[in-house]
Amino acid sequence: MTGPALDVTLAAESVAGRHDIALLPGERWWGGAVADGGLMPFGRHAHNRDLAHSAGPSDDPFAGNQSAPLLLSSHGRLVWSPHPFAFAIDDTRLRLDGQDITVARAGTSLREAYLAASARWFPPTNRTPARRLFSGPQYNTWIDSPYTPTQHSVTEYAHRIQALGMPPGVIMIDDSWSPAYGTWTFDQARFPYPAAMVNRLHGAGFAVMLWVVPFVSPDTAVFRELESRRMLVRTRDGDTKLQRWWNGVSAVLDLTHPDTVAWLKERLDDLRRETGVDGFKLDGGDLWAYSDDDVTHAPTTPVEHCRRWAETGLDHPYNELRACWGLGGAPLAQRLRDKPPTWGEDGLRSLVPELVAQGLLGHPYVCPDMIGGGEINAVTAQGFDQELFVRHAQLAATAPMMQFSALPDRVLDEEHRAAVLEATETRGELWPLLDTLIDHAATTGEPILRPLAYHYGELTDVTDQFLLGPDLMVAPVLDAGATVRRVVVPAGDWADAEGHITRGPAVVDVPVTLRSIPLFFRAV
Repeated sequence: MTGPALDVTLAAESVAGRHDIALLPGERWWGGAVADGGLMPFGRHAHNRDLAHSAGPSDDPFAGNQSAPLLLSSHGRLVWSPHPFAFAIDDTRLRLDGQDITVARAGTSLREAYLAASARWFPPTNRTPARRLFSGPQYNTWIDSPYTPTQHSVTEYAHRIQALGMPPGVIMIDDSWSPAYGTWTFDQARFPYPAAMVNRLHGAGFAVMLWVVPFVSPDTAVFRELESRRMLVRTRDGDTKLQRWWNGVSAVLDLTHPDTVAWLKERLDDLRRETGVDGFKLDGGDLWAYSDDDVTHAPTTPVEHCRRWAETGLDHPYNELRACWGLGGAPLAQRLRDKPPTWGEDGLRSLVPELVAQGLLGHPYVCPDMIGGGEINAVTAQGFDQELFVRHAQLAATAPMMQFSALPDRVLDEEHRAAVLEATETRGELWPLLDTLIDHAATTGEPILRPLAYHYGELTDVTDQFLLGPDLMVAPVLDAGATVRRVVVPAGDWADAEGHITRGPAVVDVPVTLRSIPLFFRAV
């Protein structure tokens, strides 16, 4: 799809790679790092980020998400560079510092800015991730059996899904299915007959994915082989780099080395061929795992190494990423980082603005983390809030992808379990629309899930509602104990699920119960 024409003659003060841009009245900006979604749109408060070295929140060294050298304005302006840059913004000015920065105008709206940037720098590929990642729920073993998956527990997990009456989907076998990191074969003690297990799950209607990371456990045969072939990242003194991450300390694959890329591809292809698994959850690859001081086969940067890890997913239609630099328009499933089981700005309320941020960085195929919360330490300490679990499920049911880990049978009573099952039924009803929007995203690059400001420029500061395409507005319930949901209705006529019409622009208070998902369809 050809986007609006770019006007690269936009006036800006520029000195030696630095730009100082005055904000226009009412102008707001999005982009940079998904972790900043809760602060978007920028232009209301002071904020800064250096995209070269960080893609996560400042208070969590191991939490990162997608990022890209892109900023988009509600007034049609945009910023792009082929390199990471630093930016600072407040309510009057946007300051940029980096190389080869383009500051341009593409019309007068956020949508025009996005389409112009997409068409020029990250065009759509006419490909999508595997349809099963969208059409049915995803089920990840992480919270249900952290660090302890076995052939028996995975098979039992599938049985429980069936017993609950939940639709089959994609089962992701998470951390510790292999004997060591980098030794990408099934642990025979835990999974004595992996091909038979996968075949059985396929027969029950499930696809199967495996969790992998770009780390290699020291003191293993794989480590010794890769180190001898100089296929691991090294330090300046020539030693193999050992990187601390959330599971300990490991070596890091040097993905600038063609032999490393070929080795990894062969390992993953062997798994698919020999066991029948369908694809891979590609965890890790965050900017913090790499350093400007790393010694690699070819010169590189942390963002480039992050991008190379993400590109591994392009070989597998069943893929999932949490960290990614650039690659907008690619057929990659992008998940939000692990969330705590909380209602606030770090938990449930973070989902909509961060999903919006993913879409505006060129990632339409997005997932709002594991339902109820996927941050294992917080879940272990706090347990699950049943009402929050329901509200997260309802939001996920209306997002491009929906992922469970903890299943309702062990964490919910009958009332809340019924509400979750009803949410999965709502997703089934929305599937024809989602199916169409997935194809639309593949051909046009447009986000599936969009901020209201994408189509209604005056609604830049509405950050707790979203659009699926141009014609369905979702106002998820985000407050504990809510009996009313205040909804901002854009211009035009909008019908709720019962067919009642609201003429916008308007603000309405919608009565809600535990089972409510406020939906509004644009009337033709």
